[in-house]
Amino acid sequence: MIYKTDIGEIDLGKLTRLYPAALIEVGGEQAEMSLEWMESNAEKVQLVSYVLVFDFTPIGSEERSKKVLSFASKEELLEEMQKVAEFVDAYRK
Repeated sequence: MIYKTDIGEIDLGKLTRLYPAALIEVGGEQAEMSLEWMESNAEKVQLVSYVLVFDFTPIGSEERSKKVLSFASKEELLEEMQKVAEFVDAYRK
């Protein structure tokens, strides 16, 4: 099940986790945080971008394998999440 994106093709069949996040910067370090956390701490951190993370890391593995789509707005992120859901639904039919 290949999903085509701006960063290339993503094999959703190998996906272990798919999640939205906010990429933030604090003290020169960047980290992915939940959207809820970002909203409740927005005054304390700098938002870099919204991201949709396609995580292929096997359960229990320490070596991370993921692809990340970045978005300037939460609305763009939500639109892409809807596209992924529609793609998966269409594939299953």
